[in-house]
Amino acid sequence: MPKISQKLDPSSGDIKRLEDIDPQHLSAAAARTFANIVEAWGLKQTEAMTLLGFDSTTKSTYYKWKRDPGSVKLPKEKYERLSYVFGIYKALAVLLPDKTAADAWIKKPNSASLFNDQSALSRMLSGNVADLFVVRQYLDAQRGW
Repeated sequence: MPKISQKLDPSSGDIKRLEDIDPQHLSAAAARTFANIVEAWGLKQTEAMTLLGFDSTTKSTYYKWKRDPGSVKLPKEKYERLSYVFGIYKALAVLLPDKTAADAWIKKPNSASLFNDQSALSRMLSGNVADLFVVRQYLDAQRGW
């Protein structure tokens, strides 16, 4: 394992591409992590489904994934959404070290122009992956990234 200060060489095998990771392992880890975030943020199941791009026509896939993550092969778009949600969660933990405040921020009205006095969650629940990206980008900017 390289030191943190060392530059990783993708050809050395230190970095795995998404395609090279066991899909069942990845899906199970993602399901556990997402479930923890849903609980921390106090989301309804319909909100959780919307964040991942599931709707009434695909809700059975969502529930099957929750019940048995290894049995469902998620498309790349779902992993993109999960990545944004995980990044948002982590950015909030960095910006607001008080866990209660970090978890509550997502539902509070925000005066920043991109939120238009709505909560970040409202923006994220539009159903568009781009809105997850925008919230993640906003938080990364607040972190100085």
